[in-house]
Amino acid sequence: MTATAKTIRQPGAESLVSQIGNALRAALEAGTYKPGDKLPSEAELTRIHAVSRAVVREAIAALRADGLVEAKKGAGVFVLDPANRPGRAFDDLTTARISSVIELLELRTAFEIEAAALAAARRSPVQLEAIHDAHAHVVDCLRQGLPTRDADFAFHLAIAEATQNRRFPEFLQLIRQGIIPRGELQGAQPGARPKDFNLHLQEEHRNIVDAITAGNGAAARERMREHLRGSLDRYQELLGGGKRTAE
Repeated sequence: MTATAKTIRQPGAESLVSQIGNALRAALEAGTYKPGDKLPSEAELTRIHAVSRAVVREAIAALRADGLVEAKKGAGVFVLDPANRPGRAFDDLTTARISSVIELLELRTAFEIEAAALAAARRSPVQLEAIHDAHAHVVDCLRQGLPTRDADFAFHLAIAEATQNRRFPEFLQLIRQGIIPRGELQGAQPGARPKDFNLHLQEEHRNIVDAITAGNGAAARERMREHLRGSLDRYQELLGGGKRTAE
């Protein structure tokens, strides 16, 4: 069994966590690591990919959430046999159907508005800086015309982590494959996309960041509600056959 190739990072590319996770997924699909094999240690993966242990841990957590690997206490992380993987909640999430996107946005509206309020009350200085950095990365992607999917997820994840409740970021990881919908969707008119999605993104995120920075839980809750309800309204309009485009 050979080690995974070192990840090559380019400016504006997908997030480090996604890069490491995708590299490991590719190794699993290629048979580099077979069911029952032990993955390299955190220290080894950190060395191979030239990233921090925190990045490696988050990438592994995403693989675990997808049922691809399991961690055995004191032994390491081992590859699971996909043929034996039981069906799990959220396995049928897909951004290819508008109805699925709307279901997820309704769930996120109930979940993330409270996360924003908790983050405003509990965030540490380091976590607040991480939220600001994540927002700045989204803005950079928009200015450069680059995809915002990973940067957008990192922004919402930074808020979830600032709740000081590990179940919030764990839940976001669980639904990650459908959390930031983009692209063509079944059920919409040909070529239709969410109305001006990225044009709303910067302003709505900034409003959330300002409320969390001010420690105003009520405002943070409302700004997150407006952000997610706006996304929901735009997708519901698509489902109704509205001729709107985005980006």
